Amino acid sequence: MNKRDSGFSLLELLIVVSIILIIATIAIPSLLRSRQAAHEAAAVATIRTINTAEVTYLLTSAGKYGTIENLIAAGLIPSNFIPGPVSGYMFLVALDTSTYTNFTVSADPASTNEGRYAYYMVPDGVIRYSTVAGYAPNSAAAGAPVTQ
Repeated sequence: MNKRDSGFSLLELLIVVSIILIIATIAIPSLLRSRQAAHEAAAVATIRTINTAEVTYLLTSAGKYGTIENLIAAGLIPSNFIPGPVSGYMFLVALDTSTYTNFTVSADPASTNEGRYAYYMVPDGVIRYSTVAGYAPNSAAAGAPVTQ
């Protein structure tokens, strides 16, 4: 048996492994950005769903908006909002507790790898974004409306 017929040399294997590593180095950041974009789009769509649930709850509860727990109990949104993130975002409904006639829905990324923007919406129905999590809707951190 000839030495050439025994298989691949160590040098050939190292070249193949290095080519695979170069391709992975190029592809992985692109995949992470795609995942972030998907989570951001899902967050915007979920805020719209919560807005629809709030309007429905308002019509059936004597003119008052509800918390996430109220919306889940009424069967207007799924129960997976309580234990943790949904599509990489944490959602919160903050109510004006004096009258329950005003609300803010916010969506903050669960980590920096999940999304670049935080989103919020008030009863006017316009979803806005911020590059700062935990912003106040009327603060300087509040961003422009989302145009999706």
